[in-house]
Amino acid sequence: MSDFNNGREQWGSRLGFILAAMGSAVGLGNIWRFAYVTGESGGAAFLLIYILCILAIGIPILMAEFTIGRRAQSDVVGSFQEITPGKPWVVAGFLGVASAFIILSFYGVIAGWSLHYFVQYLSGGPAIGAEGGFADYFVAFHTGTFEPLLWQFIFMGMTVGIVYVGVKKGIEKANKILMPLLAILVILLAGYSLTLGGAQEALDFLFTPDWSQLANPEVYLAALGQAFFSLSLGMGALITYGSYLSKKDKLPGAAVSVAGLDTLFAILAGLMIFPAVFAFGIEPDSGPGLVFITLPGIFDSLGAGVVFGLLFFFLLSAAAVSSGVSLLEVAVAYFMRRFSWSRQKAALIIGFIIFLIGIPSSLGMGALSGVTFFGRDILDTMDFIASNVFLPLGGLLIALFVGWGWKKADALEASDFGDTALGNGWVIILRYFAPVAIFIIFLSSIGVF
Repeated sequence: MSDFNNGREQWGSRLGFILAAMGSAVGLGNIWRFAYVTGESGGAAFLLIYILCILAIGIPILMAEFTIGRRAQSDVVGSFQEITPGKPWVVAGFLGVASAFIILSFYGVIAGWSLHYFVQYLSGGPAIGAEGGFADYFVAFHTGTFEPLLWQFIFMGMTVGIVYVGVKKGIEKANKILMPLLAILVILLAGYSLTLGGAQEALDFLFTPDWSQLANPEVYLAALGQAFFSLSLGMGALITYGSYLSKKDKLPGAAVSVAGLDTLFAILAGLMIFPAVFAFGIEPDSGPGLVFITLPGIFDSLGAGVVFGLLFFFLLSAAAVSSGVSLLEVAVAYFMRRFSWSRQKAALIIGFIIFLIGIPSSLGMGALSGVTFFGRDILDTMDFIASNVFLPLGGLLIALFVGWGWKKADALEASDFGDTALGNGWVIILRYFAPVAIFIIFLSSIGVF
């Protein structure tokens, strides 16, 4: 192992690692994306399949990423080079780095919108016009040129600042503050939302399945895709975070903890959003505009709406920062090893490059709105390339690598499973079941069926 890796930073505690990994998983996907995908996919039936996907596919691949990272003690590219030098599996590492650049570039745009709304609620709420309301406000804001870029830059500055400080003092410390705070906030907001009058409808929607939905193949595909997106699988973040883990810490318990807490957070986010949606007669399948148009309209109708909006957009922004940090760390860790850069130099340079890459995604809503690729604007195109192509392929390669490319005995030893029934079951899932499921997601996402 290289001298660089011998001096590698480590987490200060097992709890710090779990909270950081949870911070990577808990992001806009758990609040913004989970809410509208659940709404569009039939509620409880989708949720049931989603949880089964987490158990059957999500946790095994999560374990695979942690195992690769901790065994190699290197960045996402270096990990594959360390375990199987000279083999083509390293492609999975490069896909992870590329995904980090692409995802964080457009993720920063959306996170910047959330920060803007948070600051607006700090000053009493968005200044909406009489007729167009929150829809016109959102359109006017996010199709602008300077203001969305400013908020994107502020978000990237916050993200770079945390990564700049380091693993223990920056990433771990930030998540030790943010994750408990986010948990308290989502519980408080869910509790308040359940008092608004739409509680029973929301509970029925989320927990009483319409079994006819199980006949709809799109519900299964949506659940598989959301499970993959929510746990941050295939982008290298969990390999990178696993590489900072001590050999003494046991992986299976950590993987179950991260997946369980992430899923619980998503369900609580549903309990926070859907009672308010039903209380005000809004359709649950309102799509991505649910967060930036529909919910502010609901907040405006509440007596404590400004406080509710303030806490909600703080929650959304903080969750975005925790995920953004993990994405930036993937690229920073690679460039630190590859070019022997200091953490500070890598964080500043890579963060600024990612901001520049994100500018077209932001302007694609306004000044560059005429630029489309196969009917998609620039942001949606970047999202499609990363989420529908790079992530599934990255996850597929990770599953196949542990299942077939890595000597079984070595993988079982590195995973802490050992040669047990549970360990052998894990390998079987990664060899057969997970690759088939991921491949189906991939074919569906690129429109094959």
